Amino acid sequence: MLSKAEIYFVNNINEIMKNGVLDENPRPRYESDGTVAHSQFITQVFEKYDITNGETPITELRPIPLENTINEGRWIYQDQTSLLSVLKNKYNIHWWDSWSIGDDTTIGQRYGATVKRYDLMNKLLKSLIEDPFGRRHIINLWQEKDFEETDGLKPCAFMIIISVTKRNGSEDKYVDLTLIQRSSDYLVAGHINKMQYVALMMMIAKHCNYKVGNFAHFVQNLHVYDRHLEQAKTLLERAVVLDSLEREVGQPQLILNVPDGTNFYDIATEDFEMINYNPFKPNLKFELGI
Repeated sequence: MLSKAEIYFVNNINEIMKNGVLDENPRPRYESDGTVAHSQFITQVFEKYDITNGETPITELRPIPLENTINEGRWIYQDQTSLLSVLKNKYNIHWWDSWSIGDDTTIGQRYGATVKRYDLMNKLLKSLIEDPFGRRHIINLWQEKDFEETDGLKPCAFMIIISVTKRNGSEDKYVDLTLIQRSSDYLVAGHINKMQYVALMMMIAKHCNYKVGNFAHFVQNLHVYDRHLEQAKTLLERAVVLDSLEREVGQPQLILNVPDGTNFYDIATEDFEMINYNPFKPNLKFELGI
């Protein structure tokens, strides 16, 4: 049986392969040989998950590197830097190396450096506690001033909007987070992006002594690269197999094992636990468009 996340995944892959538009004059090139990296895409894709009730935006059709996923989010929102040396030496993550802007070993004035420059994380946490039902709980990484200052890949997942709600007459407060993304390399990073921001949502909720609610994800350009089409077919074949099976345990679920009120900056990757996650193996290899 497929999970909600896998139903979204299969439907979106089918839509891309059947009705997607082939791009023209794309910026990315394949790192191995410099060939232009074309993609097939659809637009305005929206997904929504009720995290409180066990809906988790992860697929078991291929393994997702959850530890590195959470660590990359910590690099952006806790360390608040774009230095690749921090990403590599502290977390042993190298997937940003190809986007280094030169001898500076940085991805430029982007992501974590933007969070730090405008004190975005601290301002968000403060506003969520002081004015929980306000409508201005936003982090926006799309800052034109930063783009003018340095080269570097412009943010793909660039905005979060949070609302605090209540449920079923309870006095408990719930964090509902929406992630907005301009572009998603769906097969490679789609679920990495989702799980990274679910983890961030949990960290924010713990800091504020709130509960996690709904996670929503909007992507304007959802694409599959032309050299990933065979992998897409493999994933669809795996989906047929998985849909025919009864899950021996419940669906995958991410848990954050720290007390309510734990400081956002004190939460570590080892505080997270992923249960009931048994993905297909082996993993698939993808050539990146850089």
